[in-house]
Amino acid sequence: MRICVLTGAGISAESGIRTFRATDGLWEDHRIEDVATPEGFRRDPVLVHRFYNMRRADAARAQPNAAHRALARLARRHQVTLITQNVDDLHERGGSTDVIHMHGSLLGALCAACGHRFPATLVMRSLDRCPACGKQSTRPDIVWFGEIPYHMERIWAAVEDAEMFAAIGTSGQVYPAAGLAQHASRAGAATIELNLARSAVSRDFAQHRIGPATSVVPEWVDELCG
Repeated sequence: MRICVLTGAGISAESGIRTFRATDGLWEDHRIEDVATPEGFRRDPVLVHRFYNMRRADAARAQPNAAHRALARLARRHQVTLITQNVDDLHERGGSTDVIHMHGSLLGALCAACGHRFPATLVMRSLDRCPACGKQSTRPDIVWFGEIPYHMERIWAAVEDAEMFAAIGTSGQVYPAAGLAQHASRAGAATIELNLARSAVSRDFAQHRIGPATSVVPEWVDELCG
């Protein structure tokens, strides 16, 4: 079976990584505009680097949970395209070998001047020079608000080709990820949402499994793998 899986912050929450909610305009006590936009980076790159250095350290300490490992097991039995909104590497450390990071990765660095990509160090600084052009304009390789997510052509193609589309631990509030289920349904895929609670786009799913990812995802994978 061809299965397309979208994961969000909820799948990593049980590994100790805090979820992002924009309802109060704050992200871990910072204004979103200050730490998650290109304009915020231009205003205060020191603050932005400090913020992502902390997130990188938190992600490095976290361990993959049963939901991450279950998805890796699913990929050994079925043709799975795994798309994540998360910037941690818990899917890879949980055993998944081909993960599409549509919002970038904490493990990557990007030069804002020339576009060169290279591995991030655990601690990045505003004074770091790009290894390609030498300018002091390196930033985390993260998709910020107002920027276009990565790999969208590949993502749309996978969604259109899927026989089943599953969203796990997503709020359904961030587009274009929130529109993938509707697109999959129109293309003829079975759709299922696995979440702690109904999301903002629950109406786009034919099935729902409500509960912690570490419980509902392994149970769902067991059913698909027999």
